[in-house]
Amino acid sequence: MSLAGRRRGPESALELLALEGVLTVGQVAETIDGIAAVQRPDGSIPWFVGGHLDPWDHTEAAMALDVAGRHDEAERAYRWLASRQEPDGSWYAAYVDGVVTDRNKEANFTAYLAVGLWHHHLLTGDEEFLVRMWPKLRAAMGFILDLQAPGGEIRWKRDEHGVPVPDALLTGSASMYQALRCALAIAEHLGEPQPDWELAAGRLGHAVLSHPERFLDKNRYSMDWYYPILGTALRGPAANERIKDGWDTFVVPDLGVRCVSDRPWVTGAESCELAIALWALGESDRAVEIVSWIQRLRHEDGLYWTGYVFEDDAIWPVERTAWTAGAMILATAVLGGEPATTAVFGGGGSAFAGDGLPVGLAPEQVRCGSELCVDGV
Repeated sequence: MSLAGRRRGPESALELLALEGVLTVGQVAETIDGIAAVQRPDGSIPWFVGGHLDPWDHTEAAMALDVAGRHDEAERAYRWLASRQEPDGSWYAAYVDGVVTDRNKEANFTAYLAVGLWHHHLLTGDEEFLVRMWPKLRAAMGFILDLQAPGGEIRWKRDEHGVPVPDALLTGSASMYQALRCALAIAEHLGEPQPDWELAAGRLGHAVLSHPERFLDKNRYSMDWYYPILGTALRGPAANERIKDGWDTFVVPDLGVRCVSDRPWVTGAESCELAIALWALGESDRAVEIVSWIQRLRHEDGLYWTGYVFEDDAIWPVERTAWTAGAMILATAVLGGEPATTAVFGGGGSAFAGDGLPVGLAPEQVRCGSELCVDGV
């Protein structure tokens, strides 16, 4: 992959993020300024000023700054992660003002560094920074691979005592599949072969596609519906069928996407993530429509309320999160064809092939338990 190039300034970058009839260049600039205003001097990006930070949402917000040409702020965010990484390669689940407030270590939170770093490199071409961050990435991947079960799924966390939980989550594993693919892209770019990552990616992608029984049942949550697509594992007719099957359950016309199927609550981040998944399947018109619906969550400061309870006509919770704004910016980036963002979200192609990111071992090479498994791919 050879997308990496010169750093773009904010003015030229913002033009790709505007969405005709939905967001103007000026409105995009307000949103980016809103995210930057949440960032602390040490580089960390909490949910909102005075709120807590988790590493996944911190990275998503950094990606939004990056794609808008705010590369220095994004690099500061990644430097903060580098400075806070634990000896085992992980990060804790939550921090407030730099103080750990949740001592669980979630695999998905740790893995997402790979997506952010590859995105940053494709946008900036900063070879020196990528090389400097390589040991941090390698340690993070070691942490998540240590949690991979024999069936390919990745157990979702180590608890506050350092003990791995026995269960895996489909959403988290689908996101980690994307992260492993980005990590492999970085390894390939740096000439650092990682055969263990290739094996892990193949096994994980196969579990996401073919073995729902290996994950906790979270079918009430819309993320379990679309994340196999968002995380780049699922494409083609099966992906289109999955979207069709869940559409009426989770999508509320003119409002957005429910977080949970049996609650009258639509959320901005889930709506934007579904838009990215739709774009990846060639459904850009529907994606734009969904992004337009959630402009009702936009505040005059450019940030977005987290969600809306439509039965009560109420904003809830009463908070405007940097990661919701980040999800909006990443959605408009893929819809605008921004090359680095489209690359990390793997548009086009079919399962395990065709979108530019390394895939690891092909499914027929992956052992499923003790037997070679070729079913349902």
